[in-house]
Amino acid sequence: MMRQLYEYHPVVGYRYIPGLKARIPHEGGGYLMQVNEQGFRADRPFAHARTPGHRRVLVFGDSFTAGDAVCNRQRYTDLLEARLEGAGAPPVEFYNFGLSSTGTDQQYLVWREFARGIEHDLVIIAVFVENIRRVVAQFRPHRDERGVERLYAKPYYVLENDALRLCQVPPRREPYGEDELDAAQAAAVDQGGRFFMLRKMVTKLGMRDMIQHLTQYQPLPHYDSPANPAWRLLRAILLHWIRGLDRPVLLMPLPLPQHLDETCDAAPYQARFAELAHDAGCRLHDPLPHLLRIAPDARRKLRWEQDIHFTPAGHDALARSLEPVVAAMLDAPLARAS
Repeated sequence: MMRQLYEYHPVVGYRYIPGLKARIPHEGGGYLMQVNEQGFRADRPFAHARTPGHRRVLVFGDSFTAGDAVCNRQRYTDLLEARLEGAGAPPVEFYNFGLSSTGTDQQYLVWREFARGIEHDLVIIAVFVENIRRVVAQFRPHRDERGVERLYAKPYYVLENDALRLCQVPPRREPYGEDELDAAQAAAVDQGGRFFMLRKMVTKLGMRDMIQHLTQYQPLPHYDSPANPAWRLLRAILLHWIRGLDRPVLLMPLPLPQHLDETCDAAPYQARFAELAHDAGCRLHDPLPHLLRIAPDARRKLRWEQDIHFTPAGHDALARSLEPVVAAMLDAPLARAS
């Protein structure tokens, strides 16, 4: 994440610079990022009052929802808006509150700080399954204005007697040096998973995909048990968020590239999110089965060669999987979907 695209926020940690319009270099030839006055990627402001005759969907997530590597209009939210408007139903507005490199904890804070008073008909919470690591992190590496990787504090929750307590708000504005962290803090830096140095070496040698195919390495064992501390924390955040909403909620776990390549088992996270949706009384949409029906060669083109984010084809496939579910929820009587 390039910090020059963001400004400090005392609760969430950061947001996009309001009014920013920038061309971002990328392996796909670059893409245009346009940010509205609230500090989120959109070509229009987010109005509090619903547009007369329109329905409105609020969407939360990380870079896969914010749209890293594609222009605003190529994201699944914008594609859904166009597809649903063309279906003969009342127009629908999608407000995309995605914020790159955030965890589900920060995405809940985005809801609390920026979206809670906005009139809407449906909330979509898109959880890139790697977020289970981010919610237990207290520090995350980001590249500063000079492209140097630095450690920045993030807000985080701890679970005490089944109650959530928010910590490190406001987070420190300045980056940390590794020598500033004590042992407990150093252990709370998100390194992107286990075996950090080994993964770094394998990636540098260009052997990541081959090793994954050979080993069937399970990158997220946190989902294996409902008693895992990281899952218990992520589950508590999502339950607290969903139960506090008064409109229908669609919960959508987004798979890792390894799940799309079928080189690791998706069943553990699928089981956890199914249990959670049942307990929360919300609708679950798992796009993975839909994406796996795409032929392997075409499926590989749903993400970039180097960048793991969705290509325009990936966003289109995700929008197609969501369209009937969102359409049905918007057409249903106002009640929590189950």
